[in-house]
Amino acid sequence: MAVRHRLIRTDPRSVWAVLEDGTRYADWVVGTSESKPVRGHWPQLGSAIGYEVRIGPLRLHNETVVRRCVPGEVLELEAKAGPMGTARIAIEVQPWGDQCLVKVDEHPLRGAGGLVHNVAVEAMIQIRHRAMLARLAHLVEAEAAEAEEHRPLGQVVPEPETGGARG
Repeated sequence: MAVRHRLIRTDPRSVWAVLEDGTRYADWVVGTSESKPVRGHWPQLGSAIGYEVRIGPLRLHNETVVRRCVPGEVLELEAKAGPMGTARIAIEVQPWGDQCLVKVDEHPLRGAGGLVHNVAVEAMIQIRHRAMLARLAHLVEAEAAEAEEHRPLGQVVPEPETGGARG
């Protein structure tokens, strides 16, 4: 089971805004291109996005389905990879001070991916997750910096809701 995390220098709402936009999936998921909603309203339970994976001249059309969603906190996906089978990918978004800790947990569910799952495959998944989290961080941190640049001087930025009691 491949688990990786990254501290992202922005608030959880900014990260979630990217995760809940199915058209941006290919912007941060390594190996995908041209993502688009194909069923339901992403990221509602059962909704799906389609995307293309290119490996040299080979083009595979796959889809990812939402299996669990706690808005702003957890997105669990089932990625379908044709003959390779399917994988469960859980993404957790947690506040960490004024930043955000994002954790990705992936493991094979069905098909050939589960049969050949070994230390080497695990290492490849870890490398992909590192790149994926770096892309996600770059995307949301760049957007946060741009928003900050365009914020009028003197405008107060609201504190993120913590969900806890205030004293």
